[in-house]
Amino acid sequence: MNAMSKFDIPAGADRTYYEEIENARAFIAGKGESWKAIDPEAVARMRLQNRFKGGLDIAKYTASIMRADMAAYDADPANYTQSLGCWHGFIAQQKMISIKKHFGTTKRKYLYLSGWMVAALRSEFGPLPDQSMHEKTSVPALIEELYTFLRQADARELGMLFRDLDAARNAGNKDKEAEIVAKIDNYETHVVPIIADIDAGFGNAEATYLLAKKMIEAGACALQIENQVSDEKQCGHQDGKVTVPHEDFIAKIRACRYAFMELGVEDGVIVTRTDSLGAGLTKQIAYSKEPGDIGDQYNAFLDCEEISEADLRPSDVVIKRDGKLLRPKRLPSNLYQFKPGTGEDRCVLDSITSLQNGADLLWIETEKPHVGQIGGMMNRIREVIPNAKLVYNNSPSFNWTLKFREQVFEEMEAEGKDVSAYEKARLMSADYDDTELGRIADEKIQSFQRDGARDAGIFHHLITLPTYHTAALSTDNLAKRYFGDEAMLGYVRNVQREEIRQSIACVKHQNMAGSDIGDDHKEYFAGDAALKAAGEDNTMNQFENV
Repeated sequence: MNAMSKFDIPAGADRTYYEEIENARAFIAGKGESWKAIDPEAVARMRLQNRFKGGLDIAKYTASIMRADMAAYDADPANYTQSLGCWHGFIAQQKMISIKKHFGTTKRKYLYLSGWMVAALRSEFGPLPDQSMHEKTSVPALIEELYTFLRQADARELGMLFRDLDAARNAGNKDKEAEIVAKIDNYETHVVPIIADIDAGFGNAEATYLLAKKMIEAGACALQIENQVSDEKQCGHQDGKVTVPHEDFIAKIRACRYAFMELGVEDGVIVTRTDSLGAGLTKQIAYSKEPGDIGDQYNAFLDCEEISEADLRPSDVVIKRDGKLLRPKRLPSNLYQFKPGTGEDRCVLDSITSLQNGADLLWIETEKPHVGQIGGMMNRIREVIPNAKLVYNNSPSFNWTLKFREQVFEEMEAEGKDVSAYEKARLMSADYDDTELGRIADEKIQSFQRDGARDAGIFHHLITLPTYHTAALSTDNLAKRYFGDEAMLGYVRNVQREEIRQSIACVKHQNMAGSDIGDDHKEYFAGDAALKAAGEDNTMNQFENV
């Protein structure tokens, strides 16, 4: 390895890789004889393999990517972005490696960090429901873990390029050497934006600010915060959700912005989520100074009954509107009830208010994936804020097959088509998979993201919990086969053989875990005395040419 420092840099070469080597060489030369064993090319390689020096480096870099993507979407809705939720660094790493393998670029592909998955899979209490009961520090810890694995993916892939470069140089193939150096200089990192779920802020605005700082310091460029009450927080697709007045939520939006600004991440993105479509309750009546202000608008949705002063009970809370005394309906839980059927109007008001007070993107939690429903709300929002954009949860909580088959059934019925071949109560049946209804429904599912981006202002499509479900499904299939009649063939035929044939990188699991990177470092540090793992007895060599 030390011989590398003696190679001749091609005349006129000024590319990044050679510049890094020359910078290291000049610095080492200035340190005298005691540094002579430090190889400048090894230094250059290690520097390129560790481009990001910490979470704030990552947050600033990815925030600029996200802002550019938002501008590209404004110019053309076909430029929407996507992500999958990840609950472990390895899952994130394999996702990005797969994206680069299949699409050649990570452009417009993000990661999503779901509070639901942190609660269900990463809490020291064990599996928990999505109610903000997990340790809030587990969220920034997972962000840091995701980026650790993505940075290792960079180091691994660059290390493979460095080995190819050594082989080309040893073979005297100058053209190949130049080709590989160009790949190194134009290398695209696996590090992409993460939209990270801060739930309802895990407390008051100060608690939100403190947690936001930890998440940003870990690398998050985008924070997603919801308008539920922190200590009553529920999963967006479950019942019993309780929202807060706008001023309370705005304070938390500001807390996130101050955290971004304090840490120098000026481009940081705040995603505000409204759960009002499915939330029929509020914990408190909003403070209002005058008719028509934001507090008064919030209170206008309360389900009230008109009373006289004589009707007042000792514990009553009342509001006055248009000269009338109104008593909001209060439950034994001390929560107040909204008027039925006001969810969409409240979502629109929530969204406009958030964007007018520092939010960058919206998230409207819905009960079904329906472009018309989402687009209807977004059109109303865009009448006030024309460039309003949505992050949308393509949730596994939806029964996508059933909901789209129901949509198609209703459309066919409305068009006067004969639907007698279908039983509406059996639309999930596999009997309908190859029917006209089943095929149209699948086409609508396939185009849902494209249609939503074009017609409903959806900038970012994400699936919150996909790897939770894929892990369960693949484990079930493996267990059924391995512990059944197939035994070892159940693993070999359905896992390893497919890994080989589909060129899944982790078939060489020692390489994926960093053993080749470790060998490189051993050679840098110990030279010819290095005891390396990648010798002829390493069984990973069985996969070398497959």
